[in-house]
Amino acid sequence: MSQPVLGILTLYLNDKKQLEERHIYSRMIIEGQKIGLDIFVFTPMDVNDSKRLIHALIYDPKSKTWSRKWRSFPDLIFDRCRIQRSKRFEQLKRFRARYRHMTFLNRPLRDKWTVHQTLHRKSKFRTYLPDTTLFSSFNNVTSTLKNHSSVYIKPINGTGGRGILRVDRLGKDSYLVQGRKQTRQIITAQKFNTSRLSSYLLSWRGSKNFLVQQGIQIKLPGGRVHDYRMLVQKNGSGKWEVTGCAGRVGPARSVTSNLHGGGHAVTMNTLLKQWTPNEEKRLEIRRTAERLSLDIAAYLEESYGALCELALDLAIDKTGRVYLLEVNPKPAREVFLRCGDTEAYRQAIIKPLEYAMWMYKQTATP
Repeated sequence: MSQPVLGILTLYLNDKKQLEERHIYSRMIIEGQKIGLDIFVFTPMDVNDSKRLIHALIYDPKSKTWSRKWRSFPDLIFDRCRIQRSKRFEQLKRFRARYRHMTFLNRPLRDKWTVHQTLHRKSKFRTYLPDTTLFSSFNNVTSTLKNHSSVYIKPINGTGGRGILRVDRLGKDSYLVQGRKQTRQIITAQKFNTSRLSSYLLSWRGSKNFLVQQGIQIKLPGGRVHDYRMLVQKNGSGKWEVTGCAGRVGPARSVTSNLHGGGHAVTMNTLLKQWTPNEEKRLEIRRTAERLSLDIAAYLEESYGALCELALDLAIDKTGRVYLLEVNPKPAREVFLRCGDTEAYRQAIIKPLEYAMWMYKQTATP
């Protein structure tokens, strides 16, 4: 059997052709060589449709340098493209449509609202979903705030904590608003009455699509918010398994815990200890979170097509109840490195490659 070729599909961040995860890709190429997997990186801009060739990015582990080389189309594609508002993303959509017949390790997931609706249809997931609705009018916010002391307003296609607001109900006609701009810059907390809040939120939403989601009480004793990032991946036998889970603690005055927004990572158990002193209870919470994550991954793949990894952002309240905040189909891996879980970090890089090898063997003709 010839050596299988995996193409990592990504997007340039800007017109200077910068890549966000180049260090991850170089590590994947090194690990791929060890198991007999030839890997290169490319974007839709690098594809010559008429010649059926790709001006690929190649990494040489010996010289630790990147170069360009014309390559044939790969046997498998690992899609790492995140949503952008750019012409590059439009090129990506055309590429996905034109080459949909190729073998992809993962297909695009839907937006946060569609994923929520899909999961809500399954009764076993409902207890883990915060109250969530589409932000179509200010009434969606006030009606949710009647049942909960706080709500989050978040873009249905947002990433990295951008554009998220939290609204806390202080009194009958008093609200506190905090959040982050699209640039991730923290917004100074502001108090509003109902009418001013209405105009502020409708202006914030503009013509874009946002969700209104029940706020979970996840402030630590020091006032910082925290949550958990659970990574599940397909292994070298084509089965879903848990790679790891890390806790994330947001910076001061932040309503989100994302690392890109200044948060820091700790091990899951370290963070759970601050919340749940009982070790048996912590083990039970972890088992629940892991089982839920694996079940959700399997169900979403059944609903939307091929997936090879998902990161689930989980909140755990004081009673130990687990909530799914959102699902990320293109997860970063740094959270494990930052919390000192080097084995989970290594596995996070290797598992998609082992899965690619398994998938190649399934699809290759004898």
